[in-house]
Amino acid sequence: MRNLFLILIFISTCFINGNAQNNLPYKDGEQLTYVVNYKWGAVDTDVGEGVAQLNIKDGISHAIIKGKTYKFYDMFFKVRELFESKFRVSDGRPLYFHRETQEGKYRMINTYHFNNSTYEISARTKKKDHPAKDTVLKADNNTFDLVSLFYKVRTIDFANIPVGVPHPISFAIDREIYNMSYIYYGEFIKKISGIGTFRVLKFTVRLVAGEVFTGKDDMIVWVTADKNKIPLQFESPIIVGKVYGKLTKYSNLKYPLTSKIK
Repeated sequence: MRNLFLILIFISTCFINGNAQNNLPYKDGEQLTYVVNYKWGAVDTDVGEGVAQLNIKDGISHAIIKGKTYKFYDMFFKVRELFESKFRVSDGRPLYFHRETQEGKYRMINTYHFNNSTYEISARTKKKDHPAKDTVLKADNNTFDLVSLFYKVRTIDFANIPVGVPHPISFAIDREIYNMSYIYYGEFIKKISGIGTFRVLKFTVRLVAGEVFTGKDDMIVWVTADKNKIPLQFESPIIVGKVYGKLTKYSNLKYPLTSKIK
C-alpha cells in the first residue's frame, strides 16, 4: 500500500505532449477530492483520500494536494502526504515544488527550484534522519513536478492527440527524472459510482517497475470529456492487489460539467 497518494497524484500525468489551449480549464478556488480504494482477494475497502486545492494570484498558481489514510487504517499503515507547487499561469511551467511524505516508517522531504531558462532543477532531498542531499537534475521543457503536471495536462487539446499511439511523458520526484509513456484511446461513456455517468476520455499509462508497480501492467485513467478535463477515475494493478481512485467531491469548477449525462 506504500505510495498510494503518489499514485493518486500521478493519475493525470499521462497527457503531457500536445498543444496547450489558450483558456485555462480551471480557476482560483477549485477543489477536487478523491478516495483511494484497495482490493486484494476478499479485501475491498476505501483506505484514504486526497484533496487538491488551487489558488491563483498575480500570475502564479499555487496548488496544494494533501493525502491521508483514514483513522482506522492508521493503525496498520499510516500515510500523510503533502505536495505543494507554484507554477506560472501563462505557460504552466513550475517554479517551486515541496513534498513531505510519511508512509509507515518511511519519511521523505523534497524541495525543488526550477530554472526555466536552462531547465535544470535544484533539488534538495532529505530521507528520515539522514542528512539532506543537494542535486541538480538535468530536465527539459516537458519535465514537471507531479502537482504542476496535474494541472498542466488539463490544458492539452486532446483533439490533436492520435488514438492508439504511445507518447512519452516525464516528471521529477526525489532525485530522479522518470520517463514513461501513455496511449490515448478516445471518448467513451462511463458510470462513476456515487457521482453519475459521464462522457470520458480514456488513457493508459505504462508504469515503471519498483516497490509498488510490476512494470508489466498499465494504469487506466478516465477524464471528463468537457472543458474542465477533470480526472474522474483510475485503476492500476500493483505488486499486491489493485488500487482504484475516484473523484467524490468537486467545487468552484470553471466550466459547467457538461460531460455528465446523468
